[in-house]
Amino acid sequence: MARNEEKAQSMLNRFIAMKQEEKRKPKERRPYLASECRDLAEADRWRSEILREIGAKVAEIQNEGLGEHRLRDLNDEINKLLRERAHWERRIVELGGPNYARGAPRMTDLEGNIVDVPNPSGRGPGYRYFGAAKKLPGVRELFEKPPEAKRRRTRYDIYKRIDASYYGYRDDEDGVLERLEAPAEAEMREKAVAEWRRLESIRREAMKAVKSGEVATAGAPEAAAQGSSSTTEVLFEGEEDVVDEERRLEREREEREQSKESEFVAHVPLPDEKEIERMIVEKKKEELLSRYTSDVLQEEQKEAMAMLNVRR
Repeated sequence: MARNEEKAQSMLNRFIAMKQEEKRKPKERRPYLASECRDLAEADRWRSEILREIGAKVAEIQNEGLGEHRLRDLNDEINKLLRERAHWERRIVELGGPNYARGAPRMTDLEGNIVDVPNPSGRGPGYRYFGAAKKLPGVRELFEKPPEAKRRRTRYDIYKRIDASYYGYRDDEDGVLERLEAPAEAEMREKAVAEWRRLESIRREAMKAVKSGEVATAGAPEAAAQGSSSTTEVLFEGEEDVVDEERRLEREREEREQSKESEFVAHVPLPDEKEIERMIVEKKKEELLSRYTSDVLQEEQKEAMAMLNVRR
């Protein structure tokens, strides 16, 4: 008895379910063109349906065991749905709805870095790869970054790096050259000071001898010979200085004479700057009058000025 009641209950349930299916409207199909939709709520509903289909296919394409052909077909279907979603989003904006394309996610490579989607057509999103499709042969190379070609430095790049250190202007700042050159500098300074003192002492002796009117000949023959040679050296140097000074004066005198001979002498009076400016202004006035007045008027003006004895 209980079994028959269960059967009847089961048949009743099936009957009720059938009646409910009959009362329902036939399942609506998504419009082929987004422009056919006139209702903003309907457009938003169709976009949500497309997003659910995309989510299901993206979850399916994560399986690497589906095979190359199935993965490529799934990737094509996802890209087709993405293009359709873009159409519906534009239609939603036209109907006054929000702009969903502004915050759309970007495409990433195998390492998660955002990459540009190639789009030769320039309209809508470009072709994308999802899940295991990124590892297909011929696709992995698209996400690999090409090696950076070593660019040859130009002359501008070379000169841009050159500063004062390149020319050695900062070699003394580190103190290395100063420590290395200090002994040699001290030795050269000592030699120069000793030489200057020797010449200064000889010059003083020579000056004393000249003032006293006698040459140092007293003492031993060797000392006399040495003193005479030193005095002769100093006197010879003084004589050379005098000769050089005379030559310089003679050269300056000749240059002055040549400059006097080469001066330009004008035999006619030349106009000064004010006269030249006045002539230029008169010339410009004549050009303006000839451009904006007739020849008859200019002749009359000249005759009137001649009669009145007016000179410009």
